[in-house]
Amino acid sequence: MKLKLLFLILSTILISNACKKESQAEIDQQKIEEYISTNNIDSVQISSTGLYYKILRTGNSTYPTISNQVTVNYKGYFLDGKVFDSGDNKSFPLSRVIAGWQEGLQYIGEGGKIQLFVPSALAYGNQSIGSIPANSVLIFEVDLIDVL
Repeated sequence: MKLKLLFLILSTILISNACKKESQAEIDQQKIEEYISTNNIDSVQISSTGLYYKILRTGNSTYPTISNQVTVNYKGYFLDGKVFDSGDNKSFPLSRVIAGWQEGLQYIGEGGKIQLFVPSALAYGNQSIGSIPANSVLIFEVDLIDVL
C-alpha cells in the first residue's frame, strides 16, 4: 500500500513538471511572431534580448546612446491595432523610457524611423500602467527627429 502511494505521488510530480506552463517570454514571442506573419511584415530582426524590430529608415550617422536626450514622433499600439499613446516632437532622456525603446532607438540614426515589437519584459512586465494591461506586448513606430 505504501509503495503504491509513493508511486502515485512520484507520478503526479513527474506529470506536473512535464506540463509546466510556458514562460511569459515564450508567450510574448509567439504573439509577436504571429502578428508579424499575419500582417506580412518582412525584414524583421530580433535582438539577443528578445526585441523584434524593423528599421524603416536608417537615418544619418548620429546614433543615440542611453545618455542622450532624444526628440521623437511616435505611435504606440497593441497587437489588436488599438492605439494607446502617440506624440509629436516629444523630447526626453533615453534613459527614462522602457528598455525596448532604450535598445531599439540605438539601431537608427537621427532622421531614422523604426518599428519596435516590444515583449512585455522590455516594456512594463507584469505591471498595469494606465490603459496598458500587465504582460502586454507593445508595438511602436518611432521617428527619431533629434539626438542631443
